[in-house]
Amino acid sequence: MARAARMDLRTFQQELATRLAAKTAAQVESSRLGLACAGEQWLVRLADAGEVIAMPTLADVPLTKPWFLGMTNIRGNLYSVVDFAGFLGRGNVAPASQNRLLLFGPRAGDLRVGIVVSRVLGLRNLAELAPAAADPAAPAWYAQRWIDASGGAWQEIDLARLARDPAFLQVGA
Repeated sequence: MARAARMDLRTFQQELATRLAAKTAAQVESSRLGLACAGEQWLVRLADAGEVIAMPTLADVPLTKPWFLGMTNIRGNLYSVVDFAGFLGRGNVAPASQNRLLLFGPRAGDLRVGIVVSRVLGLRNLAELAPAAADPAAPAWYAQRWIDASGGAWQEIDLARLARDPAFLQVGA
């Protein structure tokens, strides 16, 4: 009898661990990282974001577009740094202590790049947002558009698609 109880407990623990892992994966999938840049609110899938860091020291790269800020060394790897507001054609992100560099995650492929944003706004739960109609003229890397309870718009970015966008890849002036 004791052996059967132990087997049932082991089975219960395994099922519980499986359910917790599934719940955690579902929570990650339903959460997005909120960013502020160019006077707008943006969302990025957690799986797309490599990490968010304070602005590092940049090395200038001559003969590049104004929105290409340069290169930086992060833990021995060179990363290209793009001013996201400048890339959008909405001026440049003003130098500020709140600026952050969002590094692209593995879904972006081998491209080591980061975009400079004005602020990181924290995690947003998609259950608290309502889907909104997409702009038909939006670039292919725009994903779902969302509206929050106060009527604020949030544009989701597909970083993997942005990493393949010809305009994003062409940094030469």
